[in-house]
Amino acid sequence: MTNNNIVQKLWNLCDVLRDDGINYSDYVTELVLLLFIKMVHENTEAGILQKHPLPVGCRWTNLNDKSGITLLNDYKAILLALSTGKRQEIDPENPEQYIEVTVHNDPLISAIYDDAQTRLREPRHLEQLIKTLDQIDWFSIQKDGLGDLYEGLLEKNANETKSGAGQYFTPRPLINCMVRCIKPQIKHIIQDPAAGTAGFLVAADQYLRQQTNDYYDLDAKDADFQKNEAFIGVELVPNTRRLALMNCLLHGIEGGNDGAILLGNSLGQVGQDLKPADIILANPPFGTSKGGDASITRKDLTYETTNKQLAFLQHIYRNLKPGGRAAVVLPDNVLFEAGKGTDIRRDLMNKCNLHTILRLPTGIFYAQGVKTNVLFFTKGSVTDKLQQENCTQNVWVYDLRTNMPNFGKRTPFTEQYLQPFETVYGINPDGTSPRQEGEWSFSSDDIEADSSASQENLDVNDQLAQSRWRCFSRDWIAYTKQDSLDISWLKDKNSVDATKLPEPAILAKQAKDELIVALDKLQSLLSALGETE
Repeated sequence: MTNNNIVQKLWNLCDVLRDDGINYSDYVTELVLLLFIKMVHENTEAGILQKHPLPVGCRWTNLNDKSGITLLNDYKAILLALSTGKRQEIDPENPEQYIEVTVHNDPLISAIYDDAQTRLREPRHLEQLIKTLDQIDWFSIQKDGLGDLYEGLLEKNANETKSGAGQYFTPRPLINCMVRCIKPQIKHIIQDPAAGTAGFLVAADQYLRQQTNDYYDLDAKDADFQKNEAFIGVELVPNTRRLALMNCLLHGIEGGNDGAILLGNSLGQVGQDLKPADIILANPPFGTSKGGDASITRKDLTYETTNKQLAFLQHIYRNLKPGGRAAVVLPDNVLFEAGKGTDIRRDLMNKCNLHTILRLPTGIFYAQGVKTNVLFFTKGSVTDKLQQENCTQNVWVYDLRTNMPNFGKRTPFTEQYLQPFETVYGINPDGTSPRQEGEWSFSSDDIEADSSASQENLDVNDQLAQSRWRCFSRDWIAYTKQDSLDISWLKDKNSVDATKLPEPAILAKQAKDELIVALDKLQSLLSALGETE
């Protein structure tokens, strides 16, 4: 059974819960509370977890053999016990009274089930959920994990409700590509300041496990570091943080006392207090700057801004250790926004070696129109990791956007589209591999050079002007682009060449004629409906 099959099977249960007054968004939260108990059971049975993390009396086997109101009441009691670590039980010395007993002291379990409650009112609906979860082939999903399931459910939610709920999840092929390029190492502190469901941290952990025989090649001290200290994330939304903690634990990332994912705002005190990181991987939340004033409360950022993406970018390059590496997904506006945007990009290129920009195709996020890029940079310069000025000498840009397919259900975005980029990126994670301009994948040699990109294509031969892989010097960016990083040179097949447009007067007359025709049609429609005015 594929992940998509399982997501569809779980999603079908939503119709059941609607009869209990639960909407799509509540359903996702409702399901994961139960799903985690089930997946912990499956992972323990399969030997993936060395010991059962849930206390006796709060496990799947304490639920799936019950029915009716007893089942519903016991489930509510289990959620409360997992949340608080306490449970009311009959006093063995006085059966007519209840006493409070401690069932666990695990702060991570308490964090996962913090304030967890069920809104289910019909026991038969809970029975149906449990029965369906028992029928799923969980062995087949161990590879992809709970995070993928959750993201699949959120995608369903976004499609059904026509709302992305402000959350845009990074495609797994892109996450894996960024991890392979940036190459985290054992004993690195790896941070995601906008963790979401912890997809970057889990992918980095899986990459490192592949390099070290699932950490069995490490000594006990280093293996313990990887499980408890190497990964740190911050997530603002409590329910999303809950899922991230579940996802990490199911993949063997335990973190500190409160887990690997902190609840809070990286643009507030929580972010200010984060320890410097060796690696930062992130896709900060998209959106406008509305609410930026309220959400950006830290005072240590050099450039005050209400643009959250620009604030996240400042956090990331400030929080890197000397020589630390980052790969971050950012929308186009960060590359060209004037004012503070220019100041921040200049500061980034001074303090870091911004060596690579990957222009991503549109349509790979839920919000179809969002145009994004991945910025790869290293703190300091190539020769001096403590350097603070003029660290960037050249910026290499790979255009994976122009004339690429419209990605979506019919054309999924897979890793094959990222392989040419990874090849020219090179094996050195800091972008210092020998590089040569020119890469013509996906029929780029059939694409016209953009005539409006005269600055980018000045003194460049036609063949290179049709390449997807180009290099631009820091001096050229400063003096020609005034520190804008909005660099493109290929002509999109859907773009309009302004130099070939008719004169403005002709365009205005065409628009006027079209409006007259439209007004005539509207008048005819009103007449047919009996409206004479």
